[in-house]
Amino acid sequence: MNIVVQKFGGTSVASQELRDKIADKIIETKLSGKKPVVVVSAIGRKGDSYATDTLINFANSIFSERCSRELDLIMSCGEIISSVIMANTIKSKGYDAVAMTGFQAGIITDENFGNACVKRVDPKNIIENLKEDKIVVVTGFQGITENGDITTLGRGGSDTTAVILGESLKADVVEIYTDVDGVMTADPRLVPDANVIDCLSYDEVYQMATDGAKVIHPKAVEIAERSNITLKIKNTFTDSDGTTIKKSEYTFSNICSKTLFTAIAYKNDIVQVNIEIDSDDEKNKLLLDGLEKNKISIDMINFFEERKVFTIEEKDLTILKSILDFYNLKYKLTTNCSKVTAIGHRIHGVPGVMAKIVKILSNENIKILQTSDSNTTISCLITRDNLEKAVKALHYELLNK
Repeated sequence: MNIVVQKFGGTSVASQELRDKIADKIIETKLSGKKPVVVVSAIGRKGDSYATDTLINFANSIFSERCSRELDLIMSCGEIISSVIMANTIKSKGYDAVAMTGFQAGIITDENFGNACVKRVDPKNIIENLKEDKIVVVTGFQGITENGDITTLGRGGSDTTAVILGESLKADVVEIYTDVDGVMTADPRLVPDANVIDCLSYDEVYQMATDGAKVIHPKAVEIAERSNITLKIKNTFTDSDGTTIKKSEYTFSNICSKTLFTAIAYKNDIVQVNIEIDSDDEKNKLLLDGLEKNKISIDMINFFEERKVFTIEEKDLTILKSILDFYNLKYKLTTNCSKVTAIGHRIHGVPGVMAKIVKILSNENIKILQTSDSNTTISCLITRDNLEKAVKALHYELLNK
């Protein structure tokens, strides 16, 4: 059916002036002979009347309950409002449109409220409306359980909605619209001369997303890769070609001829945890069980015979401390850390790469607290006050030289 899924985030739909521009872009897609399916996030950001965070704060001002059924219900309202307003904006320009909730679009999830996983999608309702020549506007971020409870898909869930619909509809492409011209080699707020990357592999953009680059949700990349869906990251308000994300076409020859590194990403609000605990100690197993039960994700993991070192997000610090104190463990916490990551296709094992990164940071008098690596990344844990200096130095030395 020549379907294109177009996802627009909260800042893109924040005002009627912006929504008019988006509607024109959607209509332009339709006039080109394609059938657009639009996915929208809630209007605006924290503090705006219909933003998700505003709705959460409203509910929690009365009673706070983490990831509850009722919290998912109120969080879903922001996208519903956005879809109706967007559909009506398109109608005002003379084109038929229909707004749909996630469950009307056929998105069935499990019962993990607050971070539900999609079990299956039945897009027949969308297809019927497309056959009637309507532009379909779907609420991002939400679905429904087998029992009829509304669920949300976690932060960045609208990206997941867009790609999961693209997969079920066999769309030609999924376009993710944002306020920059595409995926960039670094955060332009820290590195003004950062460049737009024309093309990325799924692996590269997945690592960028997991390591802090706010381009697309990692879960959406996983779905796109399993179905070999082409993704495009584009600017809502320009005609830039943006960044294309697809299956890697790298070969040995063109790996050698291109810049080894692709981008520099970072994450703030990281805490380094250093625990004195023997691997044979029964408390070791209880600690790991406690982390799992409380859904505390750990990263940069270095486990030694009598010491366990890893990082967590600062939001989990209070729960972690209660677990460590409960088992009377001896530990050291280093707060106000940042994780800075150099990303490149199959840099793992390349001689001298880690040494070069260490030298760059050392030349800037930046102390490295911990390192980790993967097939496509090398990460260094540093103090937050050194972040901007580190990102600029790594970007210049690894990508600009």
